[in-house]
Amino acid sequence: MNKYVLNEAEVVLLVIDIQEKLVPVMKYGEQVIQNTNTLISAAKKLGIPILATEQYPKGLGKTVSELSSQLEGSLAYEKTFFSGCTSEVTSALKGLGRKKIMITGTETHVCVFQTARDLLANGYQVFVVGDAVCSRTKGNYLNGLSLMSSMGAVVTNTETVVFDLLKQSGTPLFKELSKLIK
Repeated sequence: MNKYVLNEAEVVLLVIDIQEKLVPVMKYGEQVIQNTNTLISAAKKLGIPILATEQYPKGLGKTVSELSSQLEGSLAYEKTFFSGCTSEVTSALKGLGRKKIMITGTETHVCVFQTARDLLANGYQVFVVGDAVCSRTKGNYLNGLSLMSSMGAVVTNTETVVFDLLKQSGTPLFKELSKLIK
């Protein structure tokens, strides 16, 4: 059952290509920003490392401002490959020594899919946060989730991730982070 358990000491949050020119054409782009912000806040409070990628930022813009201010101090990588598993990202992950990767971002069936596939091929356990990834169409979104699930990724959601990381209610951290979900 370890495949389905998130512990703060084992996890990295990977934010993939939530960029200025991509989000406006994404179905549920604003929901992805909101849920990614929740996950970034939880990661920061729990000491979980955060990595971010940007696909060809000269053409697609930088990470949206709603996230970029939250990501200050996180490791960010530009890329032209669709997969986020560039040599720089792979090196950073190896340096962190954590084997569970939570993924948010765009597009579910392209960059998120290819990143998840490459992470799985390299021995990582992947948690795709289904309500924090999106595509331009619902069909492509659903296809991407199905492909990743069939490859062995755990498809989850923001609330499940946050509460799994917290483990219990009644703590000051629970009270603070649960406000982000309501």
